[in-house]
Amino acid sequence: MTTDAACPLPLGSDVPDDSVLVDVLARARTVAVVGASPNPARTSHRIAEWLMDHTDYEVYLVNPVAQPDDEIRGHAFYASLHDVPVDVDIVDIFRRSDHVPPVVHESVQVGAPVVWMQLGVRHPEAADRACKAGAVVVQNRCLKVEYARLADRIAAAQD
Repeated sequence: MTTDAACPLPLGSDVPDDSVLVDVLARARTVAVVGASPNPARTSHRIAEWLMDHTDYEVYLVNPVAQPDDEIRGHAFYASLHDVPVDVDIVDIFRRSDHVPPVVHESVQVGAPVVWMQLGVRHPEAADRACKAGAVVVQNRCLKVEYARLADRIAAAQD
């Protein structure tokens, strides 16, 4: 992976430094959870609920196979990022690593400024593509864990 002005990731890194994370998490207003599951036993479901309960983010659930009556706390599912009715600040990916490239492609198309791959999810080529398109990329990190770890700094940056 390369480093340039649009991509703050150093060579071989999965995550920008904390100052970049604080900045993007403080500025974000919307999060699309791609691969969100209506099943409460799934991690994506629990993280979506946590984001709804512990942040001010508007959370949008994206899952093309969700049923019309599926929801999480009154939030319906969208089939794709293109269907989300607002600009998305963070695309939080809960998909297997080999399924990341199409999600990153769609993230670039909708102009998402942050592409976040959840714990265990990495795809260096897709990350490089997102970086080259101007997105901040995080790989192999849990959005909930990082937000909770940096909460005081995020709150200070929002003031």
